[in-house]
Amino acid sequence: MPPARFRPEAMWSDREMSGTSTENGRAIRREGERVVNEVAQGLRTLEDGTTWFAALSPAGRQVVLQEVVGYAMQAHITTADGHGGVARSGVKPTANPSVMICMDPPRYGFAALPADEHIKAFGVLLSVFSVADTRRRQTCCKGSCGHVWHNLLPPVERP
Repeated sequence: MPPARFRPEAMWSDREMSGTSTENGRAIRREGERVVNEVAQGLRTLEDGTTWFAALSPAGRQVVLQEVVGYAMQAHITTADGHGGVARSGVKPTANPSVMICMDPPRYGFAALPADEHIKAFGVLLSVFSVADTRRRQTCCKGSCGHVWHNLLPPVERP
């Protein structure tokens, strides 16, 4: 079954968010966690995830970048994951986010990059996380995984 297409009209947005209040920050982190894990598990395309991310405010993008960095760190990304993810992302290997993630050890200051690099940074981080998370689901969690985020159901299509 192909991944469900992302529908912008059904997405949660932080259009009104000029800063990041505690409540808005939690909401965007929850939504980001869902989107990121759906992409990592092939339930949503990278393009759909990037479209969702691009619709966020600059403050929202920084929150999500920080969250995805945390996911990548928890997945214990390797240099091979970095190179595989960069190739999957479609971002040039010489772009700042690509170079940062492929360093040994990786550099994680993506939220501090200029705002015009945030979309590229998200694509790289999401792709690298997808590679690392897939590897870990096939090794560490194979057959005995109790992680809620590794057991997502496909998104429900709305009429």
